[in-house]
Amino acid sequence: MIWTIFVHLRATPGWLRLTPTERDAIAAESLAQALADERVTMRFYDAEAFSGLASDIAVFETSDMLAYYFTMERLRNTPLISAPYFDVVSITPALENGFRAFQQAEAGA
Repeated sequence: MIWTIFVHLRATPGWLRLTPTERDAIAAESLAQALADERVTMRFYDAEAFSGLASDIAVFETSDMLAYYFTMERLRNTPLISAPYFDVVSITPALENGFRAFQQAEAGA
């Protein structure tokens, strides 16, 4: 089963003061370090035009929650989180169509 984890982030003033080139370099190095496990993938979305709470949303996917946990441990040790350039607002794990897996499991029980 594939887990999808929505991590809502808020950019800090320190991040916003950086040039785009500086941001790109920090993000590339930090994400390369954090996403060392190929069992975890990430997509990134800008949300600042639509939300006052989160400026960005990182969407992780994995079938192995321990691999995700280790990814987040590595991520929090990077400048993206530890400088801090981003604050974690909320984390929401979800299962796509989880109700179907439940229904199938219940029908087979």
